[in-house]
Amino acid sequence: MAWLSEADVEQLVLARLSALGYAVLSDAEIGPDGKTPEREAYSDTLLFKRLTAAIEKLNPSIPLEARGDALRKILATEYTALPQENQRLHRMMVEGGDVECCSDDGTIRGDKVRLIDFDDIAANDWVATSQFTVIEGAVERRPDIVLFVNGLPLGVIELKAPGAENATISGAWNQLQTYKTQIASLFRTNAVLVVSDGITARVGSLTADQERFMPWRTTDGEVIVAKGQEELTTLIDGVFERRRFLDLIRNFTVFNETSSGLAKIIAGYHQFHAVRQAVKQTITASEPQGDKRIGVIWHTQGSGKSLLMAFYAGQLIRDPAMKNPTIVVITDRNDLDEQLFTTFSMCRDLIRQTPIKAESREDLRSALSRASGGVVFTTIQKFSPIAGESAYPMLSDRRNIIVIADEAHRSQYGFRAKVEQETGEITYGFAKYLRDALPNASFIGFTGTPIETSDVNTPAIFGKYIDVYDISRAVEDGATVPIYYESRLARIELPDAEKPKIDAEIEVLTEDEATTEQERIKRKWATVEALVGAKKRLAMVAEDLVRHFEERIEALDGKAMLVCMSRRICIALYDQIIALRPDWHSDDDAAGKIKVVM
Repeated sequence: MAWLSEADVEQLVLARLSALGYAVLSDAEIGPDGKTPEREAYSDTLLFKRLTAAIEKLNPSIPLEARGDALRKILATEYTALPQENQRLHRMMVEGGDVECCSDDGTIRGDKVRLIDFDDIAANDWVATSQFTVIEGAVERRPDIVLFVNGLPLGVIELKAPGAENATISGAWNQLQTYKTQIASLFRTNAVLVVSDGITARVGSLTADQERFMPWRTTDGEVIVAKGQEELTTLIDGVFERRRFLDLIRNFTVFNETSSGLAKIIAGYHQFHAVRQAVKQTITASEPQGDKRIGVIWHTQGSGKSLLMAFYAGQLIRDPAMKNPTIVVITDRNDLDEQLFTTFSMCRDLIRQTPIKAESREDLRSALSRASGGVVFTTIQKFSPIAGESAYPMLSDRRNIIVIADEAHRSQYGFRAKVEQETGEITYGFAKYLRDALPNASFIGFTGTPIETSDVNTPAIFGKYIDVYDISRAVEDGATVPIYYESRLARIELPDAEKPKIDAEIEVLTEDEATTEQERIKRKWATVEALVGAKKRLAMVAEDLVRHFEERIEALDGKAMLVCMSRRICIALYDQIIALRPDWHSDDDAAGKIKVVM
């Protein structure tokens, strides 16, 4: 494609959009000076007649005056900051615009004015324009392609000629940043931005930096375009197919307040298709004849599993087949519980409610006593019998309860009985107690590292793999950085007097053991921790790490992260490192080259 001009690439994209059901029009036709003008001035960024016609068509029972109120709310800018204005109008597009109407009996009632029909795509007006000229103040800009739904500009595509000097993805992204500053009105209702050099293509949100503009490598979630293949056609078909596009806007877009301001987040292709498939599997598994095992979503660390879970929960809650389900989110650590809870709270518009935390069994019972609905967070340790009990009581026998297990490769086993040798007490793992409490619930597991062995098997517990997004594909997409392994051994040396004290077989430590078993493990842990954190060994490790890091940054700038076995070892290793490099230390949290984080 090196011989193609930018105009050729533009025509190829417009042809694809036409095949997807968009009416393709040029600004020479519908611009203020065109043959059939649809704008009065170049400062207008909405197709006003199409918008008013759509509002009338989609809201026949809403009085004319109320429809006019909704239109005025769209036309008027309420926030000077573009992200906040975009969030306001996104909510209006997804939920409808709030208006007040006068009923026949004279009372005032509240209602919603729909701007988009998310169920019947044919009820909407779909337009793709080329060279859409916008003038704000003394600045004139002309984005390559703008996509309108019911007169609202929802997509902007910026193209560069393949192979041309300085015609790059970066150049296209920089052009969009210029547009956002100089013709901001075009982006008030924007849903997605696309940049492409004709071969490589990336999609991102209004606030995404260049690193967060990602490929879209599939149209159906099954066939993934190989890295190095032409990406633009797949992205256009994958994102802008009309039903997928509306789904992306309504169910896969969230806003988040960050330290640098309001951020708009849209799902990646792996999240989008994993959720769609998971919802289908959930409906099947939770039916009366279903086996209650939804499956496993295996997405590598750092690929956005927390958001994926929130998108999934939002889809389930909206799906009428689930009859307003209760979502129970299970983690095995308090810090993970807090992290996920924060993500879901950010996505409260998607899940249509505020999630709650269950801090005790009583909280759990109260939260699950409702007839339907609710998003409940808790840790799996809550599902353990109290002293004197041999079984965990049932909390709810409803079938429309969905249990989301985070890090499903851990803590989700233990169906077989264990006998405590000293007391003869029979105990089980958390997995059995959890299912005793919720006997008719369906379970889905999310993990970055599934386990498949004879006695510990993630798919055996949760069902078959629903979607796999492994480290190799995440690296290809730029979602995570590549990992290179280099073996470095620091021997553990035991004095002869200590050797008899060490248990010959140190078992794999699992987190679903009974309390007495945990105590035994703690004693073994303390012994091993003392050996690993011996002063002589840490001095050797520190010397090797410092030498390796300094040699590395001579060739490639970067950072280093050290992960230790315990807090004590973290501090001891820190002391060994600053003994070698005193200038790396500082009492000021904002200064120094090395810090301990716990």
